[in-house]
Amino acid sequence: MKTLRAALATAADTLAQAGIGSPRTDAELLAAHVAGADRGRLALLDEPDQEFFERFSAAVQQRAQRIPLQHITGQAPFGPVVLDVGPGVFVPRPETESLLEWACAQKFPPSPVIVDLCTGSGALAVALASAMPDARVIAVDDDATALAYARRNTAGRRVDVIAGDVMDPDLLPDLDAKVDLVIANPPYIPDGAELEPEVAQHDPTHALFGGPDGMAVIVPIVRQAARWLAPDGLIAVEHDDTTAGATVAALEATGAYRDITARRDLTGRPRFVTAQRRAQE
Repeated sequence: MKTLRAALATAADTLAQAGIGSPRTDAELLAAHVAGADRGRLALLDEPDQEFFERFSAAVQQRAQRIPLQHITGQAPFGPVVLDVGPGVFVPRPETESLLEWACAQKFPPSPVIVDLCTGSGALAVALASAMPDARVIAVDDDATALAYARRNTAGRRVDVIAGDVMDPDLLPDLDAKVDLVIANPPYIPDGAELEPEVAQHDPTHALFGGPDGMAVIVPIVRQAARWLAPDGLIAVEHDDTTAGATVAALEATGAYRDITARRDLTGRPRFVTAQRRAQE
């Protein structure tokens, strides 16, 4: 008779042979999803029935085809929140949690105004609204699928989801000099970069690539933010690990910022740049 332990071992072997970097973890997460239980409680479950093993095997075969785990489960954890995700929307990555942690550690005035650009699934907007319930969070994206996921994920929170193109120099004129934080995880991968199958085949290209040098969206963002930010307001922009210097230079070129700082994620890789708006003259 098949046991859960044996099924997990077989699944982990299958996923390892498919090139999955964390085969045992993914096998357990898939089992927990199929069982409708937390991963940490798998060992406490009664032995599953045949239907479970059939559904689990099907999920493992999907993952072995390099379909993202989050597309199979329909969810992605991000910091303190869990988001609905699926085909057509960028899956938030743990690396971006360093950007979130930095933002949550800053001091803001009461009821701060936060703009999350290229929001995708709404990951940063939802997490920031959860951490700062008095904030007004404005989440912006120009993709219809992303906006649908963002609206679903932000439902019931103090978040305004807006359709808008960050390349538009006239975007959100009513926010000029009123924003306390502009935060963005924009498309920043240089064109032609080699990516894992889960990313290359399943994340939307529009959310990944930022032109030949990866800076095509970052440069307009730092210019727009200079218009929106109140004096001493903050900006934080994620970037490719090859473009920290270029992102710093883009902020410097505006002449609008001080305390421009390149920061690393928990793995030590260059991840995002922060700065503070100078007093506006």
